[in-house]
Amino acid sequence: MRIGIDFDNTIVRYDGLFHRIAREMAVIPDDLAVNKVAVRDYLRSTGREAAWTEMQGAVYGARMGEAEAYPGVLEFLAWARDAGLAVSIISHKTQRPFLGPAYDLHAAARAWTRQTLTDARGPLVADGHIFFEQTKSEKLRRIAACGCDVFIDDLPEILLADEFPAATRPVLFDPEANYLVDGLTSLATWQAISADLGGR
Repeated sequence: MRIGIDFDNTIVRYDGLFHRIAREMAVIPDDLAVNKVAVRDYLRSTGREAAWTEMQGAVYGARMGEAEAYPGVLEFLAWARDAGLAVSIISHKTQRPFLGPAYDLHAAARAWTRQTLTDARGPLVADGHIFFEQTKSEKLRRIAACGCDVFIDDLPEILLADEFPAATRPVLFDPEANYLVDGLTSLATWQAISADLGGR
């Protein structure tokens, strides 16, 4: 089985980091929920869209090393590797932020994978199977080129895109039950994804 997995908000969880940086910048109230979407929505509602955009550059760049993996994803990747399954990380992100310092976001993401996606036996995903594409269209083409049997993403728009490969089974990772989409397998935890794909 060839498994493709999105990166941001699928493998990596940013809620705590966005909230922490927003608190450091004193741009949110102390009692705001520790949630990326809550931070974004608050900043937009108070006319601070530019602060939100610049904050993304910091989170995905200079502060990327502080981001956390979703609970259960390291165990899932270890199971897949040990079972001999081919796993690729396929994401889309610009290489530089739209505002703020010109961090290399791709390099920051790769450094995070080397630091975090590893165990005593070595890397959980081989470096040659990690792809950061510039656009959604390039991401969809990469999913097809990798011959993924399954692709896991937090965005329905990717899984339902016209260019999404017909031979690939889409799986929606939706830990906060934000979506209800007919025809998509929607799972809230990495333990549920593992069970769905025959893991433990």
